Amino acid sequence: MSLLHIKSGTTWAETYQRCRVEAPESFGVESLRNLIGGEWVSTGETGIHSSPIDGTLIFGPPRIDHQTAVDAVALAAEQHTAWAAIRLSERVARVAHAVELLASQRELIAMLLVWEIGKPWHIALADVDRCLDGVLWYLEQIPRQLRVGTAEERTPLSGPVSNIASWNYPMSVQVHAELVQILAGNAVIAKTPSQGGFHALTLAHTMMQRAGLPVTLLSGVGSHLGDALIQSPQIGALAFVGGRSNGRKAAVTLADTNRRHILEQEGLNAWGIWNFSQWEMLAAHLRKGFEYAKQRCTAYPRYVIQRRLLPQFLDVYLPMVRELTFGHPLAVAEDDDALPLLDFGPVIHSAKAASLATQFDEALDKGAAPIFHGLRENGRFLDGQDVSAYIAPATVLNPSSSWSLHHAEPFGPLDSIVLVDTEAELLAAMNVSNGNLVGSIATDDPEFAARVGDELRAFKVGVNRPRSRGDREEVFGGLGASWTGAFVGGDLLVDAVTEGPQGADELLFGNFPSYSRLPAR
Repeated sequence: MSLLHIKSGTTWAETYQRCRVEAPESFGVESLRNLIGGEWVSTGETGIHSSPIDGTLIFGPPRIDHQTAVDAVALAAEQHTAWAAIRLSERVARVAHAVELLASQRELIAMLLVWEIGKPWHIALADVDRCLDGVLWYLEQIPRQLRVGTAEERTPLSGPVSNIASWNYPMSVQVHAELVQILAGNAVIAKTPSQGGFHALTLAHTMMQRAGLPVTLLSGVGSHLGDALIQSPQIGALAFVGGRSNGRKAAVTLADTNRRHILEQEGLNAWGIWNFSQWEMLAAHLRKGFEYAKQRCTAYPRYVIQRRLLPQFLDVYLPMVRELTFGHPLAVAEDDDALPLLDFGPVIHSAKAASLATQFDEALDKGAAPIFHGLRENGRFLDGQDVSAYIAPATVLNPSSSWSLHHAEPFGPLDSIVLVDTEAELLAAMNVSNGNLVGSIATDDPEFAARVGDELRAFKVGVNRPRSRGDREEVFGGLGASWTGAFVGGDLLVDAVTEGPQGADELLFGNFPSYSRLPAR
């Protein structure tokens, strides 16, 4: 049997050279460039970044200084004024052209996602496709969403939208949101995540800039750029996706500005299983839940299970978790082979893998029982490659309330099971993180599902199915500490980045200091 090797044409050197050919204005010989005032500029210090898939060293994002960010925001504000005055038909035409240009780079953007953030090939392609498909829907809906020609017509914000997003979904979350913000009449500023996605975002924004869109792309240390990208009076809105700690800091910074904001801050999503018998159906959902190593805000790492159902649950869970495939996303035996269909590759970096291993051990030290502990050597790897960013799936039973992940999501393939005996215990265990994005109930009893679903602190609740961010018309938000500001998705995304006739008196759907308003979910 042939040793596995990186498929010809997909090495990092080959991938970066393709970027140099396709986008010479933004990919330099030894560094990426930032997009400021409509021009790609070489600025800041470039470091070296380690790819999670095998430790290959790649260029990191340039680290610009504070003043460069301040100047970039001022130029973006000028772009915003000009763009807001452009008629809707022209905005639609340019965004449609940007979608065409992005589609022409679909496979190269996806390959960058593989190298930068470890997405398996088919999952990377799906991230690009979800972005483009979603924007195509908005191109058709935008006149209705802006209430064009009515007394309720919506207008752009007072300044550009500043986007500070997580690394895990650069296209289907960040670029998708930016294109809708632009379609609604706003200029946009995007900060590249420091942990990965900066090459993919650079190529994507090259296509957007070529289409004549008002985009700014910056990179650097968040603490150095934060006040320019969050506090500047020239910013019309802040869109943030990340953890609760940084989200709280952003919320505090915004407290005195009365500025439009969208802060997605995660939560611990859980399956609750009670009086349930449809195990084969659940098994399929559980397998898909491990996609991309559960590195997403809508993953379900916690199972809250009626005690007497644990044997039946394990009968479907353990065979499923043993069959999960993980490893190097570009490893093939022969160059004619297709890239592997893996459930997941690495986690985002070796420190995260080490942290997850430590948290598994911590759970056991505090009294949890190990239900499953996969072996990293069962992954599909190149001979001798760096595997420090890989971790096999693991599961613990009844972890202590003092466990560091009792209230928090692991953001990796580390599951936990909590056994309960009463409905009240189930609700308490599912609501342990003071608000989350999604939650699901597996039950044969519709009345139980309706009753418990109303008590869950989850924005979306599924019955015998998982919930997700969703696409097109589907709204998205969070309850409690998982979300601050306007909700998004469907028509709400356009509302969140535009002004209605009521101005500051408008009550948007969302979580705000003085009120919360929930849409149909």
